[in-house]
Amino acid sequence: MALIEYKLDENVAVVTMNSGENRFNFDFFEAFLKVLDEIETGTEATALVVVSAHEKIWSNGIDLDWLGPAVQKGGAEVNLKFRGQMYTLFRRILTYPLTTIACINGHAFAGGGIMTCTFDFRFMRSDRGWLCFPEVDIHIPFTLTLNAIVKKAIPRYKLEEMQFMGKRLTGQECQDHHIVMKTCPLEDLMAETMAFAKLQRKGRDILGAMKTRLNDDILQVMDQEMAATAGEKNPTLT
Repeated sequence: MALIEYKLDENVAVVTMNSGENRFNFDFFEAFLKVLDEIETGTEATALVVVSAHEKIWSNGIDLDWLGPAVQKGGAEVNLKFRGQMYTLFRRILTYPLTTIACINGHAFAGGGIMTCTFDFRFMRSDRGWLCFPEVDIHIPFTLTLNAIVKKAIPRYKLEEMQFMGKRLTGQECQDHHIVMKTCPLEDLMAETMAFAKLQRKGRDILGAMKTRLNDDILQVMDQEMAATAGEKNPTLT
């Protein structure tokens, strides 16, 4: 089974993340970006839905068990490459010329939660699963780029609770504060998400241009941060 795979359902490309907790590492980034390229160049889809194959987890973010040893072995260059690939994926989703929808069918923690914010819209299960940023408890402050991304989707007053207190939000809380469009029980989640996705038939050219311009502030921060980090002797992920 591929780490990331997709199938077409009418105008919707349904992407499934198959790597267990769907943690971020080089293999995950490469597989995800490859699938996004295939969908854009090889299909006429106008909407993208991303879901997890895991029964409880959408994504748990950075694969720290892999990244720590990789950085110890490869040093700052590995850390810089990792950040560059993560930002490449986030940029790709932010500017993707299809309507993008995260179907959050399990926990979205840390980097996984941040990735949900790169999508245009979010649907979330109501019966189980949290959106959570535990970085305050593991002593990893957000980069400027990651802060810019989460501000796109989460109101400041809730974001402060999530970042400073490590507060976990349920699906209902996310809906109440307009972080997600809709929550529903798991058995209805995909149907609800797909019903919405199939209505999204906007032109790729105009949609891609609008998304690039709307997210220009995030992209500028990302470019500035990567340029500055590249000049550091010992860049870190945080």
